[in-house]
Amino acid sequence: MKLQNFAASRWVSGNDDGAELKSAVDGRPVASISSSGVDFASMLDHGRRVGGKNLREYTFHQRALMLKDLAKYLTEHKKELYSLSTETGATRSDSWIDIDGGISTLFVYSGKGRREMPNDKVFLDGPPEILSRNGTFVGQHICTPKPGVAVHINAYNFPCWGMLEKLAPALLAGVPAIVKPASSTAYLTELMFRRIVDSGVLPDGAIQLICGGVGDLFDHLTCQDIVAFTGSKSTAEKLQQHPRVISESVYFTAETDSLNATILGPDATPGTPEFELFIKEVTAEMTTKAGQKCTAIRRIIAPDNMAGDVVRAVSAALGKVRVGHPGNKDIDMGALASNGQREEVRARVKELAAEADIVFGNDDNFEVIGADARKGAFFMPTLLHCQRPLEAAAVHSVEAFGPVSTVLPYKNLDEALELARLGGGSLAGSIVTNDNNVARELVLGSAAWHGRMVVINRHCAAESTGHGSPLPHLVHGGPGRAGGGEELGGIRGVLHYMQRTAIQGSPGTLTGIGHRWIRGGDEIDPGVHPFRKTFELLEIGDTVRTASREVTLADIDHFAEFTGDNFYAHTDDAAAKKNPFFDGRVAHGYLIVSFAAGLFVDPDFGPVLANYGVDDLRFAKPVNFGDTLKVRLTCKQKTLREDSGYGEVRWDTEVTNQHDDIVASYDVLTMVATTEEWEKVSA
Repeated sequence: MKLQNFAASRWVSGNDDGAELKSAVDGRPVASISSSGVDFASMLDHGRRVGGKNLREYTFHQRALMLKDLAKYLTEHKKELYSLSTETGATRSDSWIDIDGGISTLFVYSGKGRREMPNDKVFLDGPPEILSRNGTFVGQHICTPKPGVAVHINAYNFPCWGMLEKLAPALLAGVPAIVKPASSTAYLTELMFRRIVDSGVLPDGAIQLICGGVGDLFDHLTCQDIVAFTGSKSTAEKLQQHPRVISESVYFTAETDSLNATILGPDATPGTPEFELFIKEVTAEMTTKAGQKCTAIRRIIAPDNMAGDVVRAVSAALGKVRVGHPGNKDIDMGALASNGQREEVRARVKELAAEADIVFGNDDNFEVIGADARKGAFFMPTLLHCQRPLEAAAVHSVEAFGPVSTVLPYKNLDEALELARLGGGSLAGSIVTNDNNVARELVLGSAAWHGRMVVINRHCAAESTGHGSPLPHLVHGGPGRAGGGEELGGIRGVLHYMQRTAIQGSPGTLTGIGHRWIRGGDEIDPGVHPFRKTFELLEIGDTVRTASREVTLADIDHFAEFTGDNFYAHTDDAAAKKNPFFDGRVAHGYLIVSFAAGLFVDPDFGPVLANYGVDDLRFAKPVNFGDTLKVRLTCKQKTLREDSGYGEVRWDTEVTNQHDDIVASYDVLTMVATTEEWEKVSA
């Protein structure tokens, strides 16, 4: 099978025989790969001119629904993906992380995009900034999709997840992508990519694929393009120093080498649940995907008085790991991705062994079940023990990207922190302790050196995702040798593909740009109560100003008795006067909100289906009995829920007293029927 490139919406073969790709299990040829002859400049042009233009025609919600449809389609084609994944050396559980994990990322970004982003083409980053005394000049940060192309260069260890975890936020942002998988496992990426194309979900030009080298691609990058790289630090540095990347200030995010550490707390002695969890976590991280995870535990930091216990327990656990043909359901660990990778791991273990003792593994004559160890890229799980880790260098700088880890003893927490920092920055760190004071000291002392940290104990272990599982909700990346970049992290990951711009102008102008009403902007008299209008008919700025209502002492007493809220400020005049904020008894805050609702609500059956919350409630000034209240209610923002029959409407609410002083402000959140749905409901 000769892998093809997908360039300018066409499948294109390289114009030479290409390099041979072999099965990690038995060394059989699986595919050949070549991008020779591909016009990379045209790919970038097609992405900018066609893909970006097409994607930006859609709103965030519409693009989020594309991700959902794509995830559903790929779910229907998992069987063939799992079958081919075996050739990469992955067991079924490894493939589940790669294939289902990638598909799950699409689902997560689809959901977060519809919940946390507007059904619009511009994202408002934070609240408006009032820049003038009278509020006629304001500022707002907005984010818009970059009109360039995202170049995604992925690693070999997760050929499906690695592609989808980058594609999901880029496509949601409205930025087309060129995917470049690592060659050794590109045959699995190409198959999944073909199914994405077959789905017909994405618009023309949204995605392209390079199977092979990138040629002169980087020579044609612009300041609007983005590069997201996963791989070795040396390759990342080479690409970051490309003249075009420097001259155009191309946004470059990298996820590179990572000597991730786990720290066993001094309280987690043998026999405690935490000690058992620690051994289980280390063993899983060493053997899942044959240790070929950028987040895998490479350094096991344990109290010196327990280091021997850790060595014995981990060695015993590794001795039970069944290594063999990954297609066998009884196998715990498959092969490395290639024979070349196996030789690389062997060389790195040799470097580590110069300053650490090999206490388990590193034996070429180990049992391989159902496969020929001479033909496949199998490697025995290997554990080392470094007696003097503070005096060592290789254990903090050499990464054997396979089932290899080193035990590093520490005398006290300060030493544990120093060992963690010696890794020079990592993607993921973990702490196993049931002592929250220890957890705090270790987190605060080492967080700056890690992109993500997980604290595991008996209370969360059953539901914990463990040390090394990147989640689409949280940042994936790390400082220093880990690359200094970020991916994922929920909507943060989407914003990496967008330009943040500070917009300044009048409230009315910024309302028009961002489709979110700003105080001081134009108020529209809708002619009828805005609660009588369907979603489509509502206009941002539609405003109702209410009549006023006096707050009496009887009201305050009744509310206290009715609700049971007898806080002294509402019921005891002498005590209330002692409070520096009050002159005497004051109205309950929620009484003010309740009275405000009574003033602005239109009570009759109408398109407003439900009130589902209040945001940003603030009580600005006390309300005494005898004060009068009135309300200004303005349609602030509209978010249509695609194909649901309703939209979410946010109302800016301001409650003032007889002196026009603001006493309370908040956003009321409602669900409002569309015209079509209202006609059905009201029939």
